[in-house]
Amino acid sequence: MSQRPKSLGIGRSNLKLDFPPLPDVETSPQLAHLRTHSTGTLRFSNNEEYSFTCNDLVDKGEIGRGNFGMVNRMLHLKSGMLLAVKRIRSSTVNPTEQKRLLIELEAIMTSQCENIVRFYGAIFTEGDCWICMELMDICLENLYKLVYEKGKYIPEDVIGYIAVSTLNALNYLKEYLQIIHRDVKPSNILLDRSGHIKLCDFGIAGQLIDSLAKTQDAGCRPYMAPERLQSNEPYDVRSDVWSLGITLFEISTGRFPFSTWDSPFQQLQEVVNGEPPVMAPGIYSACLVTFVNHCLIKGKEERPKYKVLMTMDFYKTYSVQDPSSIAHALEVVGLYVSSILG
Repeated sequence: MSQRPKSLGIGRSNLKLDFPPLPDVETSPQLAHLRTHSTGTLRFSNNEEYSFTCNDLVDKGEIGRGNFGMVNRMLHLKSGMLLAVKRIRSSTVNPTEQKRLLIELEAIMTSQCENIVRFYGAIFTEGDCWICMELMDICLENLYKLVYEKGKYIPEDVIGYIAVSTLNALNYLKEYLQIIHRDVKPSNILLDRSGHIKLCDFGIAGQLIDSLAKTQDAGCRPYMAPERLQSNEPYDVRSDVWSLGITLFEISTGRFPFSTWDSPFQQLQEVVNGEPPVMAPGIYSACLVTFVNHCLIKGKEERPKYKVLMTMDFYKTYSVQDPSSIAHALEVVGLYVSSILG
């Protein structure tokens, strides 16, 4: 598995850059069905349930925004609970994706994985989908940027807990919910001052991410694996392994591992046709470096799946099972996040 295959060839005709127009979502019968059958119910972890509309939510400010919409901090008036509400513009989501999104959210709302952000409910309002979820303190992208702006680096044990938590979440999604995330990146890994590390945005993006990253969006960093950027190439969980490797490389070095491009085509060409990133030994252990470089094996067939990564020394070092070890991990991460946020 350590031998890297030769680069894959790519030509302009092999890139998936053109897409058919989205269906008319305003007149779609599927969309009408979704609007009718959207639960309009918030289900919290204490078993409390509330029927709700957008009028029950008070906007407390924007958390972030992206190509699909924005995320806002909102107060649910009846419960007094602060939520993160992701608002997805209807023009970016076709009816089939909307239906799949709600099905996946329903499954995720019943999940028991501590490394998956909690989803409380979803509604459609004026054609847009509002997804209500657990509010965390910061995403990994913003955290690592704060760290490197201060001339510091993230401690290896914190990176270890991030890697293990993310891998556990990905494995749970596949094993219990038959979901492949497809959008693993630092902005989709969330942390809080209590030390929790949680993965978000699975199912919410899905094939939408496939479309977006292969359009003329020059600002999109390609976290996607080479096989996902080629026409008619099948992919599986190993594509998320690649994305995890890119993420760990980035937060460990303070930089995105690929060059700056002049065009979107050059972005995709470098990922598919160039050499894969290789993390060099330095301030981190050989154990961490080996783990990251295994994630970044270019050939999909040689890249390990989740279960293989879970046998590696780096994973086993930071995989916690007993209550005292879990408490220690939460304390380490929580104190670190608090120290960075101030």
